[in-house]
Amino acid sequence: MVNLNNLIKVREYYAKGHTMAYSFRKEQLTKLKKAVILHEAGIFEALKSDLKKSKEECWVTENGFLISEISHAINKLSQWMARKRVSTNLLNLPSKSFLMPEPLGVVLIISPWNYPFQLLLAPLVGAIAAGNCAVLKPSEFAPATSAVIKKIIEETFDPAYILFTEGDGSIVIPEMMGQFVFDHVFYTGSTAVGKLIYQYAAKNLVPVTLELGGKTPCIVEADADITVAAKRISMPKFSNAGQMCVAPDFLLVHSSKKQDLVDAIIQNIRNFFGADPSTSADYCKIINNKQFDRLISLMSGGRLIYGGNHDRDLLYISPTIIEVTPESALMQEEVFGPILPVMTFKNREDALKIVLQHKNPLAFYIFTSSKSHEQFWLENVPFGGGCVNNVSWHLTNPNLPFGGRGFSGMGNYHGKFSFDTFSHMKGIMKTPTWFDPSVKYPPFVGKLNLFKKIIGR
Repeated sequence: MVNLNNLIKVREYYAKGHTMAYSFRKEQLTKLKKAVILHEAGIFEALKSDLKKSKEECWVTENGFLISEISHAINKLSQWMARKRVSTNLLNLPSKSFLMPEPLGVVLIISPWNYPFQLLLAPLVGAIAAGNCAVLKPSEFAPATSAVIKKIIEETFDPAYILFTEGDGSIVIPEMMGQFVFDHVFYTGSTAVGKLIYQYAAKNLVPVTLELGGKTPCIVEADADITVAAKRISMPKFSNAGQMCVAPDFLLVHSSKKQDLVDAIIQNIRNFFGADPSTSADYCKIINNKQFDRLISLMSGGRLIYGGNHDRDLLYISPTIIEVTPESALMQEEVFGPILPVMTFKNREDALKIVLQHKNPLAFYIFTSSKSHEQFWLENVPFGGGCVNNVSWHLTNPNLPFGGRGFSGMGNYHGKFSFDTFSHMKGIMKTPTWFDPSVKYPPFVGKLNLFKKIIGR
């Protein structure tokens, strides 16, 4: 049950202007960073419990990732908050024009279970930097991580400033959005739930950022460096047991290179996780029985090339490679697990048809040594963001926006893009009083040619 009074207190806290000052925002970011460092052991333990993540994987993809995001925001905050001078057109001279960012107000941030720590708190960094108050809703499917985040938030912040809420998302979120009008909703998760969030928000014209998913293609051209491509595909595809929204969802490899690439990926799996990945400290588990059963049901569609071992009691599915066709079950929905569907192509036009069957993927990856091949793929496939000769690492660069389009989402964040997402940019024109020509005022008869010269230039 959502306590409406708690939400009202957050609104009242924001209305008092506490969050506006640079010094306040910087202090809150610094406090958050210190709290994350202080609770490092607890974060490691929680993520191991929920997803069997190693300390090293936690650091790279969760709390270390977050600390980097906070540090970047602290270093750039004064620059982001500053007014930005822009040019003024001839009609309005000698006025001066500038852009002035202001907070949106009280924002709701909803996170998924696959990266339950950083996908809740990384957007919070942008919300704090932009001067907002926030309500946080973690995933109930990662309870250990939710508990450690709750401890961090409640020890660090006034609940009237940053409010932590728990419960079944299918109940809590509609209840909150039905009782209280947020100024922005930031949701990371599935496209199906994203549509519902969008509907709830639309009732009160609340803007949203939707970070969703989709079938992310990975193209390997005949001229690609197969050894490098195999390593760079294998690591993110099987990191977190494949439960990553920007992992390659299917592989399209030139028919002349298929066997070499598959062999190299298999060798990398063995190098990374050993002969039995279930015993590897670097290999994660499936989040719950529901997701496990879904993935097992998908594995029946196609020819098994490698892997396929599984244990429901351990929530374990081994790194698996399956040869498929565009009609296979694995190609009808986002895999979101350690199963890599593989198809071949002989010409780019046929490959492009397969890619375009799944509109607007969140990410796109192309391995090639040809600039013309690179240009073809980047220009012909609409997608959120991606890499050339790499996979997934674009999201670690705070100078790049991260987000989707169409069915993979709307809006973006990371670095300054997070600040902008949680800000409204006011356009301001300041006009002096010493110059006030009569031509601007009625009567206008006889001034048409003058207006054409001034306004039309």
